[in-house]
Amino acid sequence: MSSERHTRQLDAQTLRALAHPLRMELLDLLTIDGPATATGLAKRVGESSGTTSWHLRQLAGTGLVVEDPGRGSKRERWWRAAQDSTRMSAADFVHDPHMAGPLMTFLHQLVDRRYREQAQFVAELPRWSDNWRDSSTLSSTQLSLTADEARRMIQEIEAVIDQYRRPAAPGDEAVIAHWAAFPRSTAAPEDEGTS
Repeated sequence: MSSERHTRQLDAQTLRALAHPLRMELLDLLTIDGPATATGLAKRVGESSGTTSWHLRQLAGTGLVVEDPGRGSKRERWWRAAQDSTRMSAADFVHDPHMAGPLMTFLHQLVDRRYREQAQFVAELPRWSDNWRDSSTLSSTQLSLTADEARRMIQEIEAVIDQYRRPAAPGDEAVIAHWAAFPRSTAAPEDEGTS
């Protein structure tokens, strides 16, 4: 198995396809957990296999998922993610009025998914050992940076994360590494009662 990762840059077509919560979830499951059938995915997401099958075909139409030729039969189609990860530059879409809806839907769904993953960890905290509780964080830090410094920091953090990518080994747990870097508006809101 090749250790080289394939990251797909989202374009207008793929962003439109992913601007749907179920499609985002299906792609995440195929990317993280590996190949699956529409029926298997349907059970995991609480939908009918017809619904998941239709959404998988929509993702396949953009090349985000492909059939897994090493699995299945004529009666059973297996799907897999066509890439290891996706990347999107909001600057490519933010000024296009036709892409404002898909962009905002995608980003809000992404933030919602991260929240749900973190909330699930918090809910399951008692089940984890002290070792894992001490090896986890939900921290937040505010820095004063220029845009160039923020870009450089993002690249450096991504390089560190890449150092830890490897095939799973016995005894490993799946670890989600969430982090974000974005500017925070520091302007005080206008007083509503003044004119």
